[in-house]
Amino acid sequence: MLNWLRVFSGAIDRSNEAVGRLVSWITLLLVLVVFVDVVMRYLFKTSFVFTQELEWHLFAFIFLIGAGYTLLHDGHVRVDIIYQRLNLKGRAWINLIGVIFFLIPGCYLVISTSWHFVSNSFSMLEGSPDPGGIPYRFIVKGTMTVGYTLLLLQGLSMGVHALLQLLGAETDDEEKA
Repeated sequence: MLNWLRVFSGAIDRSNEAVGRLVSWITLLLVLVVFVDVVMRYLFKTSFVFTQELEWHLFAFIFLIGAGYTLLHDGHVRVDIIYQRLNLKGRAWINLIGVIFFLIPGCYLVISTSWHFVSNSFSMLEGSPDPGGIPYRFIVKGTMTVGYTLLLLQGLSMGVHALLQLLGAETDDEEKA
């Protein structure tokens, strides 16, 4: 059973690691798009709706799809006043309780509500209401469901790591390896 949990958690961790690498390239793309937009605006006194919409679509993609990767690397904001002073088992309890009572229900709420939002957008092939805008807005809306699913999966992995730590089957060094 413990080996299955390790395999399950490891697969999620590797998946979110790969997603994080993809997001890093999208971040580079966003920098280039913003650069082009600024050059066009200030040197040529012109701007395109498509470019401006692409900026916030890429930002939404980075933020939402990268959330699981951020959790994998413990990059989310947390109040460490108590947490950092706890031993491994104390931190594991906090992580397990947080995953069960906050992360899973929160992700479920967003996934279940965004699913209808995205499917409605997809069914009408929603695009930008602005002339020259991005024609497939439903794609960026879909990143809500996908992003929170990746976050939920990473939360499950985090919970498995915490459970393994509480059972003495994993140390902090093994988790980071």
